[in-house]
Amino acid sequence: MALVISIKAWRDMKRSPYFFQRRQAAKQLQTYMTASMALFLLGLGVAAFAWQAPVDTTPRVAILTNAKPPKEEIQKLVRDAAIAQAKADAQANAETAEISTASRIAIETQPAANVAGVAEELFTLDLKLPEAYNRFEPTAELNSNTDMGTLSFSREIGADYKAIDAGLIFPQGSYTLYATFDYEGMADGMAWAWVWRYNGRVIEGGNEVWAYGDSGPGYIYFGPEEGFQPGQYSLEVWVNEELMTIATVVVNDAAVTAGN
Repeated sequence: MALVISIKAWRDMKRSPYFFQRRQAAKQLQTYMTASMALFLLGLGVAAFAWQAPVDTTPRVAILTNAKPPKEEIQKLVRDAAIAQAKADAQANAETAEISTASRIAIETQPAANVAGVAEELFTLDLKLPEAYNRFEPTAELNSNTDMGTLSFSREIGADYKAIDAGLIFPQGSYTLYATFDYEGMADGMAWAWVWRYNGRVIEGGNEVWAYGDSGPGYIYFGPEEGFQPGQYSLEVWVNEELMTIATVVVNDAAVTAGN
């Protein structure tokens, strides 16, 4: 419409025998030509945005890399943090983390050097797959060799989906955390789920029917909107309601500054 009015104003400007009518038509032509150009550019921008490829959030494959061993002072920081966090979570979040009274007593009475490992073992024994991530009925049974491997965490993966600078301690802030693993003995039709916990409390997860073949490498990623906060983040991988693998990382700026 703006373009049609511009053409009409141009004709009036050329044909009018009066000066003031030509001036008025010229101003109208300028106004509507500007509007036509703005609308044209806006249309180009919308078209360019609409033709962009959608963001692919499909889990990608990756190859595991080993994390380098942390220094002794870092291990002590992790152990101390694990002691304090395990006690707090056992008392305040017992119903969420589903830790029994016996588990809490065992954590409190273990030597400092063994608390982190004992806490993870006890959490693993008491864990159950949340109903929110148990929405599919599997059409394939577990095989005798079904295995999801060991989880390895990193902030980056390469073009070949290899983990870059894998570790167990990460800084606070906003970024994406990747967990890589190798799987075997899987079958299309199995129901698998992944559950992220923060200090024992479920904060994120997913559930779908497996469609990625019987073996290979893969990864799961997580980037909370509020960023990673100080504490322990754990990831569980379930297949047909059975816990196949679990691992924990510590978010602690002081530990990262000391050197991972």
